[in-house]
Amino acid sequence: MEYHDSDTAKAVADRVASFMDEVVIPHEREALATQEPIPMAEIEGLWEQAKDRELFAPQVSTEYGGQGLDFSDMLPSFEQVGRSLIGALAIRANAPQEGNMHTLEMVGTDEQKERWLRPLVQGDISSAFAMTEPRQGGGSDPKMLQSTATRDGDEWVINAHKWWTSDGLNADFYLVMARTDLNAHPYEGTSIILVPADAAGVEVVRNVPHLGGHGITEREGGHAEVKFENVRVPVENTVGDAGQGFQIAQMRLGGGRLTHCMRYSGMAERSLDIAKAYLSEREAFGTTLDEKQALRHRIADAETRLHAARTMVRHAARELDRSDARIEVAMAKLFTANVTQETIDLALQCCGGNGIGKDLPIAHFYENVRAFRIVDGADEVHRRSIARWAFEDVDEAEIENTLQFDENLRIDELDE
Repeated sequence: MEYHDSDTAKAVADRVASFMDEVVIPHEREALATQEPIPMAEIEGLWEQAKDRELFAPQVSTEYGGQGLDFSDMLPSFEQVGRSLIGALAIRANAPQEGNMHTLEMVGTDEQKERWLRPLVQGDISSAFAMTEPRQGGGSDPKMLQSTATRDGDEWVINAHKWWTSDGLNADFYLVMARTDLNAHPYEGTSIILVPADAAGVEVVRNVPHLGGHGITEREGGHAEVKFENVRVPVENTVGDAGQGFQIAQMRLGGGRLTHCMRYSGMAERSLDIAKAYLSEREAFGTTLDEKQALRHRIADAETRLHAARTMVRHAARELDRSDARIEVAMAKLFTANVTQETIDLALQCCGGNGIGKDLPIAHFYENVRAFRIVDGADEVHRRSIARWAFEDVDEAEIENTLQFDENLRIDELDE
């Protein structure tokens, strides 16, 4: 299908696809067959191969060891990495590392970039983004943020309770969102502060058990519960300007939602490829399953909706270059999250027992994709934003000819 991506985007995506097919997916298949976790040394070997192929960290500038691709040019590559359970990790473009690299490069100081960004890109250290809180803290309504950072001379004193802190279990540092001005609206009084994991008062409580919480590598990522009790860090650890935390987070999340969309589109595409191969070989009731019209029509519908999702994501990406594209991104994320879930569910159903078994990657994809309708903004939050936009400029002239009750016949009060 032609999406009119740039020549650079097509060339890079083709190279990423080749890397996935020739190197990464064979590693994945072996791990699924043996049920032996892939060691981190093997992942680091994939990083070296990605560097040799000029595919490593496509989202970061060459100055810090990445490929320096524009957002639109790297976006199609994320669909290719999504086809493998370890694809994003293999080129150092996995969340939340990818988003944290983008945040530091976008608004970090020169010192923060040298001390934290450069080794983060190379995989020498790991990071986490600490925003979500247990109830009644910040979640789908981020204005409810309870975590605070109080200025004490040249230091911030942070008291925060976070969970769903991706990769938080073994992070070397956290980007913590906290209220720094309680007299201001949270959107104007919240900051992002870089907190080293070894700072006094940082407690990693646990990794939150969750759906899809087991991967195929020995790397323990997950989503941690973390407490910050009277944690002191220099004011210089503020990432970007104080009070601008939500604006920075929105810039981080806008692009992150679209890269997630493409990764999950890649999962859905691979799931369909597996399902079509299975349907072409599996016989039942006198023919192979790919001859059954009901299944063929469902596959056709899935291909059509997946094409629509890819188109929406690309449109939102183009708009993101010009504005915050809040509604375009919300529509793309909402639609893609549901389309990819439905597509992977269909693929699993087509493969029957092999779909729910884990010799194939579909069951892993199935567990992972359900979370996408909650993370990066729940469906309901995006629908709320879209509906608010939809009702902003209602033209009442469109219904001026509708019949209305005759006011002369209206009685305002009835006697009892």
